[in-house]
Amino acid sequence: MIADEASSVTDAIRSRFSCRAFAPRPVDEAVLRQLLEVASRSPSGGNLQPWVVHVLLGDSMAKFRAMLEPLLVGNPMGGKAEYHVYPPSLGEPYRTRRFQVGEDMFRTIGVVRDDRPGRVRQFLRNYDFFGAPAALFFLVDRQMGPPQWADIGMLMQSLMLLAREQGLDTCAQEAWSSWHAEITGFLGTPPELMLFCGMAIGYRDADAPINGLRSRRAPVEEFATFHR
Repeated sequence: MIADEASSVTDAIRSRFSCRAFAPRPVDEAVLRQLLEVASRSPSGGNLQPWVVHVLLGDSMAKFRAMLEPLLVGNPMGGKAEYHVYPPSLGEPYRTRRFQVGEDMFRTIGVVRDDRPGRVRQFLRNYDFFGAPAALFFLVDRQMGPPQWADIGMLMQSLMLLAREQGLDTCAQEAWSSWHAEITGFLGTPPELMLFCGMAIGYRDADAPINGLRSRRAPVEEFATFHR
């Protein structure tokens, strides 16, 4: 059983997971503002602070969903992303890890491997933020490179751990990259900013079986080498 909130960094890391079913309880804007203020202390090479964040909640979430809903009917998977979320030819052990977490997730909701429509339905829940009442979009200036993308990743990690301290849960969503044109158009951002990632945030639905999923992690011996 996972605690409703975290009281230490260790608790926050151990209790963080990709929440895929949220309760309708709203998130206070002041809480989101505080999370971003503290998360902005994340490491940033040369102090570039390359992150640009847009927050949706309340009416803006309703308007965004209304904008996207008819587009999903005609083109449920979106368009071509501006970058590869995963390498086109994913080798081992990464391919097996990705396959395994997918199988584990679908098992929690009773969707078998041959149930293609069921798998698509679950994937499309990404585009409702899994029912979350609030969301964030992270953008980056196109002149930035992989080191600055790493900075944004650290900001997101900080935000996700701080959310646990407040009893909130999150789900980072690169799936939104397929809707980059529609999202940047909705946000009114300039063309020099590229959509990097989205994040659903809110309070978990404690009764949703999918929220019981915990991804498997390799032991330290598998990924770390100690030089003595």
